[in-house]
Amino acid sequence: MSTRTPIAFLKGHGTENDFVIVPDPDNVIDLSPAAVAALCDRRAGIGGDGLLHVVRSAAHPEAKDMAAEAEWFMDYRNGDGSIAEMCGNGVRVFARYLQHAGHTTEGDLAIATRGGVKTVHIAKDGDVTVGMGKARLPEGDVKVSVGERSWPARNVNMGNPHAVAFVDDLAHAGDLYSPPPFTPASAYPDGVNVEFVVDRGPRHVALRVHERGSGETRSCGTGACAVAVATARRDGTDPAVTGAPVTYTVDVPGGTLVITERPDGEIEMTGPAVIVAEGELDADWLETVVR
Repeated sequence: MSTRTPIAFLKGHGTENDFVIVPDPDNVIDLSPAAVAALCDRRAGIGGDGLLHVVRSAAHPEAKDMAAEAEWFMDYRNGDGSIAEMCGNGVRVFARYLQHAGHTTEGDLAIATRGGVKTVHIAKDGDVTVGMGKARLPEGDVKVSVGERSWPARNVNMGNPHAVAFVDDLAHAGDLYSPPPFTPASAYPDGVNVEFVVDRGPRHVALRVHERGSGETRSCGTGACAVAVATARRDGTDPAVTGAPVTYTVDVPGGTLVITERPDGEIEMTGPAVIVAEGELDADWLETVVR
């Protein structure tokens, strides 16, 4: 990568889960883990919970097989530079970027992710709905802890792993700077996103979340879906059993998401997505920080 080549970037967020966006249709920019971490650094970089690398599916080895279904691939990275399978808020912001750049318009589109192809609808009111697929609920007891407190947790996989714990007070989650310990270790060999949940009213909950590789974030889309699924099972409103869809309002620190699970198991998430800035990276700086 030439140090004289300008690198375009944007900044966006979905319920304050924020992302650095790097458009790279032909997949020519080398975004090493160190480069991603530097870009996501809130003091020395642009700052973000993660990075959305925007690549045409046909140009990325992990997405070539999805190119016939989805033109664009969300090569998502956590804020520490590690790779993640999916990011629900990220998909909404990714879709908003495609609209902003003129690659799509209001209506339906498909986006390739490491968690599969996701169906997205961009509404006229600005909200974006993402088809999040079906949850998997691996069997086995899981427990998470913070300090001397511990709770049983529901193991929910939304293309990435989650442990959902119902608590009496969100303050019991502690500072969430470091990953909450969990047992057994075999339940999440690659780490886990941990959601702490309280009730707010009928079919209305609130959460705090520690995202694997990012720490506590203002929102987690797959986490909100996992929480809705776990809450439906707790409440006896599993759509596969009742035959009726169920919708939960999920408050996150950065706003509100609406999650609907249908009798066939398909889950939809609706919420805002905002582009807040765009510009050019100093390529010399980026090359220096990753040496």
